[in-house]
Amino acid sequence: MTILRFFPKFATRVEPSLGLAVLVALILVAPGAGAQHAEYMDPELSAAKAKQVLQQLIAGLGGPAYLQMKSSECEGRYANFGHNGETSGYAQAKNFWNYPDKMRIEYGKKGNIVDLYAGEVGWTLDRGGVSEEPATSLSDFQESLRRNLNYLLRVRLNEPGLLLRYGGTGVDELREVEWVEITDTEERTFRIAMDRSTHLPVKSIVWTVDNETRERKEDVTIYTNFQLKEGVEMPMQVSRHRDGRRISQAFFDRCEINPNLPADFFTKESLEQRFKEVGGKKKN
Repeated sequence: MTILRFFPKFATRVEPSLGLAVLVALILVAPGAGAQHAEYMDPELSAAKAKQVLQQLIAGLGGPAYLQMKSSECEGRYANFGHNGETSGYAQAKNFWNYPDKMRIEYGKKGNIVDLYAGEVGWTLDRGGVSEEPATSLSDFQESLRRNLNYLLRVRLNEPGLLLRYGGTGVDELREVEWVEITDTEERTFRIAMDRSTHLPVKSIVWTVDNETRERKEDVTIYTNFQLKEGVEMPMQVSRHRDGRRISQAFFDRCEINPNLPADFFTKESLEQRFKEVGGKKKN
């Protein structure tokens, strides 16, 4: 009776007389047992299983309502964390998206400080007026977009060159999950955990390779407290970690799907108009 073929890390002799109960116990307690079994899958079968899990994930988020979502607005408290893990507190902010690649964040109760990104361009509004976002901020936004789970599921899944692999089952964030791995042509590897009962995302991990040092970097996003908004499941709490260190956290008080926003809301002109309303000198 070959019981331990798929569990080499736990290889010990088990007498056949111990029966099925021991086999079941080993499967239940062995960490990563499902992931180890997935390693033996044929690549084509693994990719097919990964696609199936991704379709379940999309369906869990709302299916057609999720894929056809054009914009969103969320308001809540945001915090950034320093290298020592401490934060100065939580600030009120509003986060607007016009999918797939336009984002606007208004900080403070009055929203007098704004960062706006629209594809490859962006602007910022502060007490001095409206100016272009620095090149580093634009590149950081573009890279964060490529790592964003919503962007991956809604835009990138049909991108040529993606490699899909089923990662097996396990327990993460105290939930029973299924894992999917996706590698793109720019050496990003996504590892996504889906709750097996709700089919909602629990965690997304993105590994990238530094072009200069060739060291691997890890970005982790944890999604909790989902609420149904207009047929779309929205995470009302999002935590982000980088290389094992928490870097930000958001608690949303409300979210709205497809809000009625002005047509020019994601333009430089809208910020210039806001600046006229709040007063001050305009930047050249």
